Amino acid sequence: MAETPNSRVKEINISQEMRSSFLDYAMSVIVARALPDVRDGLKPVHRRILYAMHDLGMHSDKAYKKSARIVGEVIGKYHP
Repeated sequence: MAETPNSRVKEINISQEMRSSFLDYAMSVIVARALPDVRDGLKPVHRRILYAMHDLGMHSDKAYKKSARIVGEVIGKYHP
């Protein structure tokens, strides 16, 4: 028997699907980005900032750099 285009379409309750999908997405964001890592206590964004500052040679005994320089470095090189 030939398969019709609509035979694989499954009807679902849109309200339930939105609730379930949003909950899955929210949990993945919380786990991946919002909770600090157990190993070092840093969130991914903070780790990227510190890594960029290290790459720029920013240490306590060096002259300061403006924060825009650090932000540009992080966004340009390390932002997903």
